[in-house]
Amino acid sequence: MDNKILFCATVDYHFKAFHVPYMKWFKEQGWDVHVAASGNIALPYVDQKYDIPIQRSPFNTKNIKAYKELKTIIDQNQYQMIHCHTPMGGVLARLAARNARKMGTKVIYTAHGFHFCKGAPFLNWLIYYPIEKKMAHHTDCLITINQEDYEIATRRFKAQRIEHVHGVGINAENFKPVHEYKKIELKKSFGYKPDDFLLFYAAEFNKNKNQQYLLQSLALIKDEIPNARLLLAGEGPLLEGCREKAKSLGISHMVDFLGYRNDIQQIVPMCDMAVASSLREGLPVNIMEAMACGLPVVAIENRGHRELVHNNRNGWMIGNNNPIEFSNKIKALAEIEGIGQRLGRNGRSIILKQYSVDKVLSEKSRIYKSYMSEMEDAKWAIH
Repeated sequence: MDNKILFCATVDYHFKAFHVPYMKWFKEQGWDVHVAASGNIALPYVDQKYDIPIQRSPFNTKNIKAYKELKTIIDQNQYQMIHCHTPMGGVLARLAARNARKMGTKVIYTAHGFHFCKGAPFLNWLIYYPIEKKMAHHTDCLITINQEDYEIATRRFKAQRIEHVHGVGINAENFKPVHEYKKIELKKSFGYKPDDFLLFYAAEFNKNKNQQYLLQSLALIKDEIPNARLLLAGEGPLLEGCREKAKSLGISHMVDFLGYRNDIQQIVPMCDMAVASSLREGLPVNIMEAMACGLPVVAIENRGHRELVHNNRNGWMIGNNNPIEFSNKIKALAEIEGIGQRLGRNGRSIILKQYSVDKVLSEKSRIYKSYMSEMEDAKWAIH
């Protein structure tokens, strides 16, 4: 019988964006790879794909149907391993796999940043904390992607095993620095001048991502750094409010709302620095991509940024209520020769040492292999 793994998440795009190298690894080990998630995009290295109507909200009744469908798939396929991601994908897969675990299926869950953490709304603690605590009992291996979550999990949750893995892995070949002449070429191709000082942030426009803070910080230096341009990629409910805010602060001409982009690989290397204003993060991919491209980072302090941004080494972290200090750091990078390059080099070095796809694959494959060898031992014991 073929060895089979099921990957499960709320939406299938999650796998396209973050997990292709790991699905490829399983294929190379001779395993069948199945995916269950909402959506119908084509995924490489996948033998069987199930479109399951998983909803983000724990209160959406469609999740009952999704649970039943998932349970049928899991019971029929007799997976050796299930690796689930995202809060609702993780909850439904672990509930649906309870019988399968009794038969020896190993269930792994990656928490891409718990929804409860220091500074999270009380409602998040009320809803998500009890769910994760309960679900830990149905988990063979709980993977966390930052130190704070790892400490919460080891103190409070009763999963069989808890591991810390450095995120989803960044492809450091796709995201890498470019020579100065190439940077100028890219700037011109996007309609910027060679001496425009480009700040980049890619995130959904919502309350947590807090783009208004960046607009306030930029407004404080609009006269001193008139060549600064803030590039905001993404869509979301607060986009129009941010446009209005930029107008009222008199900085519309300095802010570009880029909308949804699939050319981030070209945009990031031409920029001069990355900024990040979110109040809560697990381990933000946008910051890692910027660091891989050799950009210095100025970010609001939170647990995910704390893992990546080290003061005076590859950028700075600033308190949420301090746009003046935030804008001073932008100013320093724009005005002081060489400082951005030094911080950027250090940032890329951090990615290569800990957060590249190769490094994360090695961490994850160690976990996978430990279960594979358990299965081999069990087979020999039977024979």
